[in-house]
Amino acid sequence: MPELRRATQGEEEKILELVKKVLAMYGLETDPSETDSDLSDLNKYYFENNGWFAVIEYHGEIIGSYGLFQIDKNVCELRKMYLSPGHQGKGLGKMMMTDFINKAKELGYSEVILETNTRLDKAIGLYEKYGFVGFEPPHLSARCDYGMRRKL
Repeated sequence: MPELRRATQGEEEKILELVKKVLAMYGLETDPSETDSDLSDLNKYYFENNGWFAVIEYHGEIIGSYGLFQIDKNVCELRKMYLSPGHQGKGLGKMMMTDFINKAKELGYSEVILETNTRLDKAIGLYEKYGFVGFEPPHLSARCDYGMRRKL
């Protein structure tokens, strides 16, 4: 059974490999110096900044991830939500979304934003099921072309 757990320092490279694998399916690439620089140090960018990072582990392999990144006192961002292709469609995305929303509330946030790419239609469908709606953020990272948000 896949286990959703807190990510630990030192797993950054494995998480980046998951992100690379999923993005490649959609013709997108990682950018460790910009968009994905937060994966260089989970403690610095997440845990020490009123955030959280979780992974799904299955038979010793990281097959899923999500990050909860602080934007300001009230707003957090859902980042790095990825699920390995062979494990999609099994309810694991729902498990991560439920965990993320509960964690965001627990940490005191009142709104969540996210950036995505319209090629990731399965992900957008999941976000919509959880009450996210489209909006135009002030900035989008290089590989993203669509913003969404949700009140908590």
